[in-house]
Amino acid sequence: MTDPGVGEHEAPDDASGEPAAPAGDALRVALIHEVFFDDSDSSKLVEHLERALSLGADAALLPELPLNGWAPATKVSHDEDAEPVDGPRQRRMAEAARTVGIALVGGAIVCDGDGRRRNTAVVYGADGAVLGRYDKVHLPEEEGYWETSHYVAGDEPPVLVPGLPLRVGLQICSDVNRPEGIQLLAAQGVEVVLAPRATPSETYERWRLVLRANAVTSGAYVLSANRPRPEGGASIGGPSIAIAPTGEVLAESEEPVTVVALSRATVEEATRTYPGYLKRFPELYARGWGALEE
Repeated sequence: MTDPGVGEHEAPDDASGEPAAPAGDALRVALIHEVFFDDSDSSKLVEHLERALSLGADAALLPELPLNGWAPATKVSHDEDAEPVDGPRQRRMAEAARTVGIALVGGAIVCDGDGRRRNTAVVYGADGAVLGRYDKVHLPEEEGYWETSHYVAGDEPPVLVPGLPLRVGLQICSDVNRPEGIQLLAAQGVEVVLAPRATPSETYERWRLVLRANAVTSGAYVLSANRPRPEGGASIGGPSIAIAPTGEVLAESEEPVTVVALSRATVEEATRTYPGYLKRFPELYARGWGALEE
């Protein structure tokens, strides 16, 4: 087991290096660069969350499907990969959040009452209560990432998740390669986009570019925790990353626990400067999308 107390990193308080903003205007998030599918008693997960809390984190972001092995490495799906809403993996994450007293972003393959499976991110409060859910929309289907063979695309747009000091929204992995979701979140006033992911090390520079562009064009922080190592033939790897609304990379790490401090003042400044002050035209673009569908 990787010791989360070795090599942990604490990033500067915000993009300017200034002290953290007052409580209520700031959020400290731990990027957890580890998965927990072999952690049946949740001791490893709790240990990482305790380390995050000791470094001052208010919330922790886990990688994509953190309590599953990487099932999409093959096209073969198994019943045990999925669970109902509030199933066992979700209960373990809720209990870990409550035990440690830290908010947590995790996820699972969730099966609805009609038997449809979705890749679902879940936000838990520090008391273990569910604050929000989001189903991944954009699903790859290629070597090592046979995701449409395992679950269907989400059919609800992303929305603001209440209950944390800053306004948070969710994307999952490939969602960041289509701008609509993050732009919709930005229009709702989201200040932090949290994006669990499972991406290959050889394409990391492209992901880094896209994530930075998402931060600049949305005017929000973008944080993404990656799965740490190859699984089942899928060449997963590359850093977890935190990016300011300016596009500045605040942290880029493959250490088990990396904490970054986020400030509302930084987001507000981004909305006052270019390109943040540019007007949005949702009706215009909705009309254009609608015409394509006619």
